[in-house]
Amino acid sequence: MIPVFFKIGPLPIHSYGVMLVIAFLTDYFLLKYLLKERGMEKEERTRLAGDVVMWAAIGGIVGSRVYYIVENFSRFLVDPMGMIFSGAGLVFLGGLMGGTAAVSILAIRRGFKWFEFADMVAPLIIMGYAIGRIGCLLVGDDYGIPTDVPWAMTFPIGTPPTIIPVHPTQIYETLLGFGIFTVLWKLRGKLTPHGLLFSLYLILAGMERFFIEFIRMNPKYLFGLSGAQIISILMVLLGTILIVRLRQAAGEKAILESSP
Repeated sequence: MIPVFFKIGPLPIHSYGVMLVIAFLTDYFLLKYLLKERGMEKEERTRLAGDVVMWAAIGGIVGSRVYYIVENFSRFLVDPMGMIFSGAGLVFLGGLMGGTAAVSILAIRRGFKWFEFADMVAPLIIMGYAIGRIGCLLVGDDYGIPTDVPWAMTFPIGTPPTIIPVHPTQIYETLLGFGIFTVLWKLRGKLTPHGLLFSLYLILAGMERFFIEFIRMNPKYLFGLSGAQIISILMVLLGTILIVRLRQAAGEKAILESSP
Protein backbone atom coordinates (compact mmCIF):
# COMPACT_ATOMS: atom_id res chain seq x y z
CA MET A 1 0.00 0.00 0.00
CA ILE A 2 1.23 3.44 -0.97
CA PRO A 3 -1.55 5.94 -0.21
CA VAL A 4 0.82 8.91 -0.69
CA PHE A 5 3.59 8.80 -3.29
CA PHE A 6 5.47 11.86 -2.01
CA LYS A 7 4.98 15.37 -0.70
CA ILE A 8 5.70 18.73 -2.27
CA GLY A 9 6.23 20.78 0.87
CA PRO A 10 3.05 20.26 2.94
CA LEU A 11 1.07 19.04 -0.10
CA PRO A 12 0.66 15.23 -0.28
CA ILE A 13 0.51 13.66 -3.74
CA HIS A 14 -2.02 10.86 -3.30
CA SER A 15 -1.54 7.68 -5.29
CA TYR A 16 -5.23 7.39 -6.17
CA GLY A 17 -5.26 10.86 -7.65
CA VAL A 18 -2.11 10.08 -9.64
CA MET A 19 -3.69 6.93 -11.05
CA LEU A 20 -6.80 8.88 -12.05
CA VAL A 21 -4.60 11.35 -13.91
CA ILE A 22 -2.78 8.46 -15.62
CA ALA A 23 -6.14 6.90 -16.57
CA PHE A 24 -7.40 10.13 -18.14
CA LEU A 25 -4.11 10.79 -19.94
CA THR A 26 -4.04 7.22 -21.28
CA ASP A 27 -7.57 7.60 -22.62
CA TYR A 28 -6.65 11.00 -24.06
CA PHE A 29 -3.80 9.58 -26.13
CA LEU A 30 -5.80 6.51 -27.15
CA LEU A 31 -8.66 8.72 -28.31
CA LYS A 32 -6.25 10.89 -30.30
CA TYR A 33 -4.99 7.73 -32.01
CA LEU A 34 -8.53 6.60 -32.82
CA LEU A 35 -9.40 10.02 -34.23
CA LYS A 36 -6.23 9.88 -36.34
CA GLU A 37 -7.44 6.53 -37.72
CA ARG A 38 -10.59 8.35 -38.83
CA GLY A 39 -8.49 10.88 -40.75
CA MET A 40 -9.15 13.83 -38.44
CA GLU A 41 -6.63 16.67 -38.60
CA LYS A 42 -4.08 16.92 -35.77
CA GLU A 43 -5.31 20.19 -34.30
CA GLU A 44 -8.95 19.12 -34.41
CA ARG A 45 -8.34 15.69 -32.84
CA THR A 46 -6.18 17.22 -30.10
CA ARG A 47 -8.93 19.69 -29.22
CA LEU A 48 -11.70 17.08 -29.37
CA ALA A 49 -9.78 14.51 -27.30
CA GLY A 50 -9.08 17.14 -24.66
CA ASP A 51 -12.73 18.19 -24.55
CA VAL A 52 -13.94 14.59 -24.27
CA VAL A 53 -11.59 13.81 -21.38
CA MET A 54 -12.56 17.04 -19.58
CA TRP A 55 -16.30 16.41 -19.99
CA ALA A 56 -15.87 12.76 -18.97
CA ALA A 57 -13.97 13.82 -15.84
CA ILE A 58 -16.56 16.41 -14.80
CA GLY A 59 -19.55 14.19 -15.58
CA GLY A 60 -17.85 11.19 -13.96
CA ILE A 61 -17.10 13.02 -10.72
CA VAL A 62 -20.62 14.43 -10.47
CA GLY A 63 -22.18 11.04 -11.29
CA SER A 64 -19.93 9.29 -8.78
CA ARG A 65 -20.91 11.71 -6.05
CA VAL A 66 -24.63 11.36 -6.75
CA TYR A 67 -24.39 7.54 -6.75
CA TYR A 68 -22.39 7.62 -3.50
CA ILE A 69 -24.95 9.88 -1.81
CA VAL A 70 -27.86 7.67 -2.94
CA GLU A 71 -26.12 4.54 -1.60
CA ASN A 72 -25.36 6.30 1.70
CA PHE A 73 -28.44 8.49 2.00
CA SER A 74 -28.83 8.05 5.77
CA ARG A 75 -25.31 9.42 6.27
CA PHE A 76 -26.06 12.22 3.82
CA LEU A 77 -29.04 13.33 5.94
CA VAL A 78 -26.77 13.56 8.99
CA ASP A 79 -23.93 15.44 7.28
CA PRO A 80 -24.95 16.63 3.79
CA MET A 81 -22.08 19.09 3.27
CA GLY A 82 -19.52 16.59 4.50
CA MET A 83 -20.84 13.95 2.09
CA ILE A 84 -20.87 16.33 -0.87
CA PHE A 85 -17.35 17.64 -0.36
CA SER A 86 -15.64 14.59 1.12
CA GLY A 87 -12.72 12.98 -0.71
CA ALA A 88 -14.44 9.61 -0.70
CA GLY A 89 -17.17 8.34 -2.95
CA LEU A 90 -15.69 8.12 -6.45
CA VAL A 91 -17.94 5.19 -7.39
CA PHE A 92 -17.27 3.88 -10.89
CA LEU A 93 -20.82 2.93 -11.86
CA GLY A 94 -22.04 6.40 -10.94
CA GLY A 95 -19.08 7.86 -12.80
CA LEU A 96 -19.93 5.75 -15.86
CA MET A 97 -23.46 7.11 -15.97
CA GLY A 98 -22.41 10.71 -15.35
CA GLY A 99 -19.48 10.55 -17.76
CA THR A 100 -21.58 8.89 -20.47
CA ALA A 101 -24.25 11.57 -20.17
CA ALA A 102 -21.71 14.39 -20.36
CA VAL A 103 -19.73 12.93 -23.28
CA SER A 104 -22.97 12.10 -25.13
CA ILE A 105 -23.96 15.77 -25.05
CA LEU A 106 -20.53 16.76 -26.35
CA ALA A 107 -20.52 14.12 -29.10
CA ILE A 108 -23.96 15.12 -30.38
CA ARG A 109 -23.01 18.80 -30.32
CA ARG A 110 -19.90 17.97 -32.40
CA GLY A 111 -21.99 16.18 -35.01
CA PHE A 112 -21.18 12.56 -34.19
CA LYS A 113 -23.74 9.78 -34.40
CA TRP A 114 -24.21 8.48 -30.86
CA PHE A 115 -23.55 4.79 -31.47
CA GLU A 116 -20.56 5.55 -33.68
CA PHE A 117 -18.96 7.63 -30.94
CA ALA A 118 -19.94 5.12 -28.23
CA ASP A 119 -18.10 2.38 -30.13
CA MET A 120 -15.01 4.56 -30.29
CA VAL A 121 -14.86 5.25 -26.56
CA ALA A 122 -15.96 1.81 -25.34
CA PRO A 123 -12.39 0.41 -25.04
CA LEU A 124 -11.30 3.64 -23.35
CA ILE A 125 -13.90 3.34 -20.61
CA ILE A 126 -12.71 -0.08 -19.49
CA MET A 127 -9.06 0.99 -19.76
CA GLY A 128 -9.72 3.90 -17.43
CA TYR A 129 -11.53 1.57 -15.05
CA ALA A 130 -8.63 -0.91 -14.99
CA ILE A 131 -6.07 1.80 -14.24
CA GLY A 132 -8.33 3.33 -11.60
CA ARG A 133 -8.45 -0.02 -9.79
CA ILE A 134 -4.67 0.17 -9.40
CA GLY A 135 -5.30 3.38 -7.48
CA CYS A 136 -7.80 1.54 -5.27
CA LEU A 137 -5.15 -1.09 -4.52
CA LEU A 138 -2.57 1.53 -3.60
CA VAL A 139 -4.89 3.20 -1.07
CA GLY A 140 -6.42 -0.04 0.23
CA ASP A 141 -9.96 0.63 -0.94
CA ASP A 142 -12.62 -1.65 -2.50
CA TYR A 143 -11.03 -4.92 -1.41
CA GLY A 144 -12.88 -8.21 -1.05
CA ILE A 145 -14.07 -10.57 1.64
CA PRO A 146 -11.74 -12.50 3.99
CA THR A 147 -9.99 -15.45 2.40
CA ASP A 148 -7.07 -17.84 2.93
CA VAL A 149 -5.91 -17.99 -0.71
CA PRO A 150 -2.09 -17.70 -1.03
CA TRP A 151 -2.30 -14.26 -2.66
CA ALA A 152 -4.60 -12.74 -0.01
CA MET A 153 -3.62 -9.28 1.20
CA THR A 154 -4.11 -7.11 4.25
CA PHE A 155 -4.69 -3.36 4.23
CA PRO A 156 -3.76 -2.12 7.72
CA ILE A 157 -4.04 1.54 6.70
CA GLY A 158 -6.75 1.02 4.10
CA THR A 159 -10.12 2.74 3.80
CA PRO A 160 -11.35 1.08 5.94
CA PRO A 161 -8.32 -0.70 7.39
CA THR A 162 -8.18 -4.49 7.78
CA ILE A 163 -5.52 -6.81 9.16
CA ILE A 164 -7.52 -9.86 8.11
CA PRO A 165 -6.32 -11.33 4.76
CA VAL A 166 -8.84 -10.52 2.03
CA HIS A 167 -9.30 -11.00 -1.69
CA PRO A 168 -7.36 -8.26 -3.56
CA THR A 169 -10.30 -7.67 -5.86
CA GLN A 170 -8.63 -4.52 -7.17
CA ILE A 171 -6.00 -6.73 -8.85
CA TYR A 172 -8.66 -9.08 -10.21
CA GLU A 173 -10.56 -6.17 -11.74
CA THR A 174 -7.45 -4.57 -13.19
CA LEU A 175 -6.48 -7.80 -14.95
CA LEU A 176 -10.03 -8.43 -16.17
CA GLY A 177 -10.30 -4.81 -17.30
CA PHE A 178 -7.12 -5.07 -19.36
CA GLY A 179 -8.45 -8.31 -20.85
CA ILE A 180 -11.77 -6.70 -21.85
CA PHE A 181 -9.88 -3.72 -23.29
CA THR A 182 -7.77 -6.06 -25.43
CA VAL A 183 -10.89 -7.75 -26.83
CA LEU A 184 -12.65 -4.46 -27.59
CA TRP A 185 -9.53 -2.85 -29.05
CA LYS A 186 -8.97 -5.73 -31.46
CA LEU A 187 -12.62 -5.66 -32.54
CA ARG A 188 -12.74 -1.90 -33.22
CA GLY A 189 -13.94 -1.14 -36.71
CA LYS A 190 -14.82 -4.79 -37.36
CA LEU A 191 -18.35 -4.93 -35.97
CA THR A 192 -21.29 -3.56 -37.87
CA PRO A 193 -23.62 -1.80 -37.46
CA HIS A 194 -22.38 0.95 -35.16
CA GLY A 195 -23.29 0.30 -31.53
CA LEU A 196 -22.32 -3.35 -31.37
CA LEU A 197 -18.92 -2.70 -29.82
CA PHE A 198 -20.42 -0.50 -27.11
CA SER A 199 -23.10 -3.15 -26.52
CA LEU A 200 -20.37 -5.77 -26.10
CA TYR A 201 -18.65 -3.48 -23.60
CA LEU A 202 -21.85 -3.27 -21.56
CA ILE A 203 -22.15 -7.06 -21.47
CA LEU A 204 -18.50 -7.81 -20.63
CA ALA A 205 -18.11 -5.00 -18.07
CA GLY A 206 -21.46 -5.87 -16.49
CA MET A 207 -20.56 -9.55 -16.18
CA GLU A 208 -17.14 -8.71 -14.73
CA ARG A 209 -18.56 -6.48 -12.02
CA PHE A 210 -21.51 -8.78 -11.28
CA PHE A 211 -19.31 -11.78 -10.45
CA ILE A 212 -16.64 -9.76 -8.61
CA GLU A 213 -19.36 -8.43 -6.30
CA PHE A 214 -19.80 -11.92 -4.82
CA ILE A 215 -16.41 -11.52 -3.15
CA ARG A 216 -16.80 -7.83 -2.35
CA MET A 217 -18.18 -6.42 0.90
CA ASN A 218 -20.81 -4.05 -0.46
CA PRO A 219 -24.25 -4.01 1.21
CA LYS A 220 -27.00 -6.16 -0.32
CA TYR A 221 -30.35 -4.71 -1.32
CA LEU A 222 -32.59 -6.92 -3.44
CA PHE A 223 -32.60 -10.74 -3.63
CA GLY A 224 -29.22 -10.75 -1.90
CA LEU A 225 -27.69 -8.58 -4.63
CA SER A 226 -25.69 -5.39 -4.18
CA GLY A 227 -26.54 -2.15 -5.93
CA ALA A 228 -23.60 -2.68 -8.29
CA GLN A 229 -24.90 -6.15 -9.20
CA ILE A 230 -28.36 -4.81 -9.99
CA ILE A 231 -26.85 -2.17 -12.26
CA SER A 232 -24.56 -4.81 -13.80
CA ILE A 233 -27.58 -6.96 -14.66
CA LEU A 234 -29.18 -3.93 -16.31
CA MET A 235 -25.96 -3.32 -18.28
CA VAL A 236 -25.93 -6.92 -19.56
CA LEU A 237 -29.63 -6.79 -20.45
CA LEU A 238 -29.27 -3.43 -22.20
CA GLY A 239 -26.23 -4.64 -24.14
CA THR A 240 -28.05 -7.80 -25.23
CA ILE A 241 -31.19 -5.92 -26.26
CA LEU A 242 -29.11 -3.40 -28.22
CA ILE A 243 -27.30 -6.14 -30.13
CA VAL A 244 -30.60 -7.79 -31.11
CA ARG A 245 -32.28 -4.51 -32.07
CA LEU A 246 -29.28 -3.13 -33.97
CA ARG A 247 -28.90 -6.34 -35.97
CA GLN A 248 -32.62 -6.39 -36.71
CA ALA A 249 -32.53 -2.77 -37.88
CA ALA A 250 -29.48 -3.47 -40.05
CA GLY A 251 -31.20 -6.48 -41.60
CA GLU A 252 -34.35 -4.52 -42.35
CA LYS A 253 -32.29 -1.72 -43.90
CA ALA A 254 -30.43 -4.20 -46.12
CA ILE A 255 -33.72 -5.69 -47.31
CA LEU A 256 -35.12 -2.24 -48.15
CA GLU A 257 -31.97 -1.23 -50.01
CA SER A 258 -31.98 -4.44 -52.06
CA SER A 259 -35.63 -4.09 -52.99
CA PRO A 260 -36.31 -2.82 -56.54
